[in-house]
Amino acid sequence: MSILSRVTIPVLIVPVLITALHFAVAPAAFAQNAAASADQPSEETWNSIKGDIFKDRPILDGSGLVMLDAPRRAEDSALVPIGMRVNFADDDKRTLQSLTLVIDENPAPVAGTFAIGPHSGVTSISTRVRVNNYSYVRLVAELSDGKLYGVKAFVKASGGCSAPTASNADATKSLLGQMKFRTFRIDSGGQPEAQFMMRHPQNSGLQMDQVTRLYIPPFFVENLKIWQGDDLVMTMEGGIAISEDPNIRFNYKSNGAANFHAEALDTSKHLFKDEWAIEKSML
Repeated sequence: MSILSRVTIPVLIVPVLITALHFAVAPAAFAQNAAASADQPSEETWNSIKGDIFKDRPILDGSGLVMLDAPRRAEDSALVPIGMRVNFADDDKRTLQSLTLVIDENPAPVAGTFAIGPHSGVTSISTRVRVNNYSYVRLVAELSDGKLYGVKAFVKASGGCSAPTASNADATKSLLGQMKFRTFRIDSGGQPEAQFMMRHPQNSGLQMDQVTRLYIPPFFVENLKIWQGDDLVMTMEGGIAISEDPNIRFNYKSNGAANFHAEALDTSKHLFKDEWAIEKSML
């Protein structure tokens, strides 16, 4: 073997080794980059949908006024707890008109819109939602000054809209529409709170029947109204993101009425109604 051969062979092998290493490492690097990009909050979806949802109205920064409580990483993507509230200063005469909850990357981004009754005193609502992908969750409050104020939180969750329901289908049918309601005693100076609960599968249309392997049609509560006596407390226009067995807790201003009552209409046009005496529902 000549000196040239001994020198040339290593020179020829090195590029081959580098190329082989490149192709071996590239998939792993690509996967890491893809995971990193999925983990990065993006405004792209929001910028494409907010005009349709809010009719191109400007949304002001609600930091310090509008509060959104959401987990950074969801323990269960089909049952993500969400807290929504507006903190008015003592001298602020504005009132809350509505709260709209948007989950950017969900198939149907608007999870729910809560219209607040004019005399209800509601400033805080909590519920549970499905989050389908890593996504910004946004809360937009409309106040009596006619302006919109928004805040956001990034939630890491995956598959919430396609997760199977926890309840047995036969049990769900027998309990469909059953409602529960309770009110909570308050400390001095605070507002009373109430909790509404309802049995409903809230099928999203993305869940698969494990027997037939067919998708289960959408079936969810699309309208809910709650009254304190004759005064409307709130109306919820809901979608597929509201979790199975809707659970809504809220504060309110007592008007002296003896009861609460509620009506819920689902996508199959079932109308459910119930009524509760406040004293009997108090905890």
